[in-house]
Amino acid sequence: MARKRAQGAQKGLLESGDTSCPRINLVGPYLKKRFGHKMAKLALDGGFTCPNRDGTCGYGGCSFCSERGSGDQASDIESQIALLAPKWKDCGYLAYFQSFSNTYAPVPVLREKYEAALADPRIEGLAIATRPDCLPEEVIAYLAELNERVPLWVELGLQTIHEETARAFGRGYELPVYNNAVRRLREAGIDVVTHLILGLPGESREAMVSSVRYVTAADIQGLTLHLLNVVSDSRLAEEQPGYAPPFADADDYAAFVCDLLEIIPAHIVMHRLSADSPKELLIAPKWAYRKRLVLNKISAEMTRRGSFQGCKSL
Repeated sequence: MARKRAQGAQKGLLESGDTSCPRINLVGPYLKKRFGHKMAKLALDGGFTCPNRDGTCGYGGCSFCSERGSGDQASDIESQIALLAPKWKDCGYLAYFQSFSNTYAPVPVLREKYEAALADPRIEGLAIATRPDCLPEEVIAYLAELNERVPLWVELGLQTIHEETARAFGRGYELPVYNNAVRRLREAGIDVVTHLILGLPGESREAMVSSVRYVTAADIQGLTLHLLNVVSDSRLAEEQPGYAPPFADADDYAAFVCDLLEIIPAHIVMHRLSADSPKELLIAPKWAYRKRLVLNKISAEMTRRGSFQGCKSL
C-alpha cells in the first residue's frame, strides 16, 4: 500500500517538473530557477487532523474530502525519493505536509514534525497546507522563524469566496478569516498559496471566475486550481449521488482553465491546474485521473489561442 501511494505521488509530481508551457507561470520552472535545479514536492502525511473533523467546528471534514484528508497520494520521504531518484538524478526535494490541516497542533508538535523532515539533508524547503483558521499567532511566529532558515510557503484551503457554497460543503469558517490569515502571513514575510476548487456544487462558471479574481487581487504568491474530484469515500458521494462537476469533458475543462489563466496576473505561480485522485477512488469526472492528458490539453489550448497567463489581467 505504501508503494502504491508513493507511485501515485510520483505521478502527481509530474506537474512540478513540467517545463513544456512557457505561456504559464508553472511551479516547476519557478522552483528550478529559484533553487538552481529540478525540485519535487514530496507529499507527506504528518499525522494531523482538522477542526472540521474533531468536533471543533464540525465532523467528517468538508463534503468533498476523502478519508485521508485530500492527501490520498501522501506517504513518507523515503518511499517517494526511492521512486524518484533513479528518474531525476539532479532533483532536490521539498517536504510538502499535505494531509488534513498541518498547523493544527501546538508549536512543540509542529516543531518536532517539521524539524524531523528538515533533518534529512535531501530536503531543501517546506510547503505546508492548512486552513486559515489554524494559524494562531504563536504558529505564525514559528513559521516566520522557519522562513528565515529555509524556503517556505503556506497553502491555504479557501476553495471558494462564496459563503453559500462554503456552508453547503461545510467549510467551517467565513471569508474574513481567510483574508486575515493572508494579511498576517504576509506581514510575517511568508509566501501564500491559495487553493480554489473548480466545479463545486451550485457554482456557475461566473462564480468560479469571481473567486479567481478576488484571490488574485490580494497579496498571494501562488494559486492552485483544483478540479473537483468526487471520490468514493467522501460525504459528497453519499449526499449527492450522481453529482459531477459541470464540465462536458477534458477539452471543456481545459478551455475554462485557459480562460482563468488569462485573467490571473503573470507573477502568480500556478501550483496546480487539475487534480490527481487515485483512479480506484474516483467517481467523477471519469477522465480526471488522466492528469497528464488534462495538462497537455491546457498547454495546447494556450498555444492555439496564442495566449499567455495574465494577458487579460490588466
